[in-house]
Amino acid sequence: MIFDTHLHLIDLSALRYPWLGGAPALNRDFSHEEYAIQARRAGIEGALHMEVDVDPADIEAETSHVKAQSRQKGSLLRGVIASCRPEDVDFAAYLERQRADAFVKGFRRVLHVMPDALSEGALFRENIKRIAGTGLSFDLVVLPHQIPKAIALADLTPDVQFVLDHCGVPNIKGGAEHPWREHMAEIARRPNVVAKISGVVAYADAGSWTVDALRPYVEHTIKCFGWDRVVWGSDWPVCTLGGGLATWVAATHALIGGASPDERTMLLSANAKRLWSL
Repeated sequence: MIFDTHLHLIDLSALRYPWLGGAPALNRDFSHEEYAIQARRAGIEGALHMEVDVDPADIEAETSHVKAQSRQKGSLLRGVIASCRPEDVDFAAYLERQRADAFVKGFRRVLHVMPDALSEGALFRENIKRIAGTGLSFDLVVLPHQIPKAIALADLTPDVQFVLDHCGVPNIKGGAEHPWREHMAEIARRPNVVAKISGVVAYADAGSWTVDALRPYVEHTIKCFGWDRVVWGSDWPVCTLGGGLATWVAATHALIGGASPDERTMLLSANAKRLWSL
């Protein structure tokens, strides 16, 4: 069975998503019901909801909305990775509110579409340090040239558990492996960082990618981090841009076909359950 660490749900009637105006293929509702049908067919037993970069005023409403859905019979939702704004002065108070909610398993601040300087700000870094000791993780979504910024955060706060999303967002469509390859090897030297095998189909050529196109990127990520420091995510519904959930699950099984049963279990479920105490 598979545990999905990267599920996005979109409900346009409940929350505001400013960025969706520039992503017409995703600018509709993507419900838990729609996901669950596909997920169960693919062998997915549970999921963490990943924040969807809602309007900042809706951040806490997003968590509440997902939590309410988790209480419904048959829900696959087991927790949330909540949005946050470490660059804001009220982050400390926000952190304390989230710590009181066991459904919150970690945080993410989208960085790959933001100026590089955001994560270098003094207040941002001070607030990231506050996460240490809370048991909550911090997901990093950065472009290959920004991985050194992620390394700086990991070095600054060695007691915070970081999760590098989407294999470091490689440019698979362009066939670019450098400096991504070198940066991945370097960030993997930080024991407080794990990598998420997710999102890669969205960075490949939507109409023509094959397992062999993904293989160098996925295999290098696993080689760098080791089987005990990787987790799996669907990145649904973004994965629909590259073939859909069932296609990505099938590609994953093909990519790890040579792994041992224990290695496959670590990637597909065991590491996630350990990391987030699920």
